[in-house]
Amino acid sequence: MLAVTYSATLQGVKAVSVTVEANSGEKGEPRCILVGLPDAAVKESMDRVKSSLINNGYGGPRTRVTINLAPADLKKEGSSFDLPIALTLLASMGKFQSRELNDYLIAGELGLSGEVRAVRGGLTMALLAKEVGKRGLLLPRASAEEACLVEGVKVYPLDSLAEAIAFFENPDKPDALSKSQSPFRLKSLNRTKIDFSEVKGQANLRRAVEVAVAGRHNIIFIGPPGSGKSMVSKRIPTILPNPTLREHLEILNIYSIGGESQSKKSQDWTRPFRSPHHTISDVGLIGGGVKPGPGEISLAHNGVLFLDELPEFKRSVLEVLRQPLEDGEVTISRSAGKITFPSRFMLVAAMNPCPCGYLGDLQHNCRCSMPQIQKYRSKISGPLLDRIDIHVEAPAVRIQDLQNPLQGESSESIRSRIEACREIQNNRYLKCGISSNSEIPSSLMDEICSLSKDNLEILNRAMSQLSLSARAYGRILKVSRTIADLEQEEKIEKKHLLEAIQYRSLDRNVCN
Repeated sequence: MLAVTYSATLQGVKAVSVTVEANSGEKGEPRCILVGLPDAAVKESMDRVKSSLINNGYGGPRTRVTINLAPADLKKEGSSFDLPIALTLLASMGKFQSRELNDYLIAGELGLSGEVRAVRGGLTMALLAKEVGKRGLLLPRASAEEACLVEGVKVYPLDSLAEAIAFFENPDKPDALSKSQSPFRLKSLNRTKIDFSEVKGQANLRRAVEVAVAGRHNIIFIGPPGSGKSMVSKRIPTILPNPTLREHLEILNIYSIGGESQSKKSQDWTRPFRSPHHTISDVGLIGGGVKPGPGEISLAHNGVLFLDELPEFKRSVLEVLRQPLEDGEVTISRSAGKITFPSRFMLVAAMNPCPCGYLGDLQHNCRCSMPQIQKYRSKISGPLLDRIDIHVEAPAVRIQDLQNPLQGESSESIRSRIEACREIQNNRYLKCGISSNSEIPSSLMDEICSLSKDNLEILNRAMSQLSLSARAYGRILKVSRTIADLEQEEKIEKKHLLEAIQYRSLDRNVCN
């Protein structure tokens, strides 16, 4: 007897449909043969399936059974095929009625007792089930809790193989899991205890951060140790606008693919904030591996990637950032094909002005020679700096500021201005396929970032004196547009342009 159901395998951030077929009653020694290009984890599923069947009162096959995972030329990876294999095997043996089996997409890992365990990519599989028009999706409960966020597809949570069998034997189906039952929050949350009001002084730094977040511009802080670079960076999440539903599902999808969907952070209605250590490898940052998965830049999608002590990162690691910063995605090529992961993030970086950290500090003497400073700065290439819109100096905090009992402006107040600025951008780019000033394409630059004759002359002089590249020219215009939007001005004025030009401090340094 032939039985068929459907499952899925993961490729990048997408799920690909896999047909699971089982045919029993064949002549030969009673055993199961698994074909269809399975990897080691899928091959081992037969041992898990047999043990779970025995422990649930079902015997093994009395005839030869062939189980096929189609398409046969697509490599199948992971343990998510355990449950669909067990169900098709039982149906082919006539243990339960299988008329509805191929109406659902099924995935889940089996324990030896028949327990159903979580698998990666539950939300991704829900998107696939909706796309191919399945009646529903059967998943382990932990995976179903994220999958039920997808509109238009019924998701049924399972805890055991027995529950899965009862689902198909009983004509009265249980209730599908609803959004209200999911721990993944679909509403704004109370912000964390840290707040921008705790930052003493550093008015210029706070202003630059507000501009960067408002337009989703990349930013780098340059200052001595203890100037507050890390403190300010870690408070950026408190002023980020909440993601839209589409953005939140994209974030959850990437975390699910990366096997981190059950972490507390990924369940919050917030944007991700990733802060990898400077010893991270190329693969750890951009993704890849034997089974290509998302790296830190993809896990920071729709959020912030913070790189502290930027020159301490390996040169090769920093250089792989160039394509994702420009394109908003990273493509990983392997012999089996190419996989693309989204990586539209805001880069926040911090560095010292020199190896000892005290170049230009009035309280400490710098011990570095000019060649040492040039070598330190050269670890960050010109093309990478060109892709960072805002360079801002973070001077040492004055004692008077530290002793000032008055608190600075709160995160809530700053966030309200940023949200108003983002709303202006959303309305402007409604039909353009972008959402922020940092993404303005070249074809729209003249229209959106137009300058008066006098302002154009100011920019030309800055370009000449600072020897800026064409890419830096565009960055200045985009930052100017954001500053104007923060002040709700339709046109870019002289003060907006001058402020944007001053945010190229690394271009002004003679040692760069």
